[in-house]
Amino acid sequence: MRILLVEDDVEQLEPLQGILSEAGYIVDAAEDGEIAQWLISEKDYDLLIIDWMLPTISGLSLCRQYRLSGKTAPVLMLTAKDTTPDKVMGLDAGADDYLVKPADLVELLARVRALGRRVPNWQGDSLRVADLQLYLAELNVERSHVKVELSPREAKLLEYLMRHPNQVLNRNQIEEALWEWGMEPESNALTVLVRKLRQRLQVLGAADWIKTVYGMGYRLNPQE
Repeated sequence: MRILLVEDDVEQLEPLQGILSEAGYIVDAAEDGEIAQWLISEKDYDLLIIDWMLPTISGLSLCRQYRLSGKTAPVLMLTAKDTTPDKVMGLDAGADDYLVKPADLVELLARVRALGRRVPNWQGDSLRVADLQLYLAELNVERSHVKVELSPREAKLLEYLMRHPNQVLNRNQIEEALWEWGMEPESNALTVLVRKLRQRLQVLGAADWIKTVYGMGYRLNPQE
């Protein structure tokens, strides 16, 4: 998943970003509401983690604006406000979950995993499209009882394609999903990555599932 993490306290932001990145997520970090607002307008995220108390624009306002724009990705609100009225206010603003600071990192990861499973093709801790099953924690993919190991980047590419089956995804969309904000991949990085992933899937008889749509991008075309 691609996550936007918004936290103005650097001492809390850095460990949160670190543990999410180590868990295999692509994490863009922002320290105030205005930067977060700009990122939201420019990129699509699978999950937002927002601190309530932010400079310039509060997390509560940011969440409301996000929902008013019609975007539906889950929002996890982080805050020191722990009373029931505060929690109700956050949930009514559009948050899907609420975690009181200081956040326990193990609990945070569990909640992120739970929110990330809110797509139809998640089954337990794996992602399934047709008879292809991706195990992100184990970095492998399985079909017909045969498993193939993947690199972290290959797993992220396959995850993104599996989250959007039968959709044409352009190069910019895929690069934004796989590389963090401020990290520019080399011009041929995506082409090389797709080739490597196809080689892995060839063992499973699924290399031709990844279609090149010339002049546009790539599409995962599952075969039943």
